Amino acid sequence: MNIEKSMRHAVPAAFLALTLCFLAGCATQKNVLFQVATIDSLAAGAMDGGVDIRELARHGDTGLGTVDGLDGEMVVVDGVFYRVGYDGAVSVIDPATRSPFAMVVFFRPDREVAIPAGADLARVVEALDAALPTKNLFYAVRLTGTFDHLTVRSVPAQRRPYPPLAKAVAEQSVFELQGVVGTVAGFRCPANVGGLNVPGWHFHFMSEKDASGRRSGGHVLAARVGEVAARVADLRRVELVLPAGGDFDAAPEAAKSTGGRVAGE
Repeated sequence: MNIEKSMRHAVPAAFLALTLCFLAGCATQKNVLFQVATIDSLAAGAMDGGVDIRELARHGDTGLGTVDGLDGEMVVVDGVFYRVGYDGAVSVIDPATRSPFAMVVFFRPDREVAIPAGADLARVVEALDAALPTKNLFYAVRLTGTFDHLTVRSVPAQRRPYPPLAKAVAEQSVFELQGVVGTVAGFRCPANVGGLNVPGWHFHFMSEKDASGRRSGGHVLAARVGEVAARVADLRRVELVLPAGGDFDAAPEAAKSTGGRVAGE
């Protein structure tokens, strides 16, 4: 009888403990960078998708990357995974689609940064860098508001045998956007992670719907901002997932990292 009584008390206690552990686990996901593959593996031509969008969504609501076969640019804003095609068309990505390279985070800002209206991309980067407590961390950023001008790009889908990233990006399509409202999602990686990721800032843009109901976006090449709110999150934890088998395992090991830099960046 005493055992039964103890069990009746133990079950709710155990449930409470599990609930607290679950909540604690969720809390630890704040500002943890989840990355699929490395920039050097993508640069070497490992373009088969390794992790699906459904899994990426479990690890972040803000981010960027590409999809299977380098078929366009991925932009993640407010938990929605968008694809910007080679023709500039924007679509929501099917959760079963896989990505060969992506970065996502559950974004919770640590600071706001003042960006002067009319600043070009170099001035935006300068303002962001000046606000960082150290250059040795990873950072995530969201720039939300109006953009007087943006130059963005997307890339065409590639077929096997996959070319190096630089060759694929040489075929990019470039779009000039004027007076758009939307969000730039980006990351800054420290200089000592070349090969793992691109050192410096990397930005993708997604607009709000325009009057005709269309969105626009892509990898940001140049910008002039209007009125934007800039928020930065410090990322002191990084989870890296390397795809199993396929062209990732077969990609040549770089004798010297490219740092992921390609033509048109």
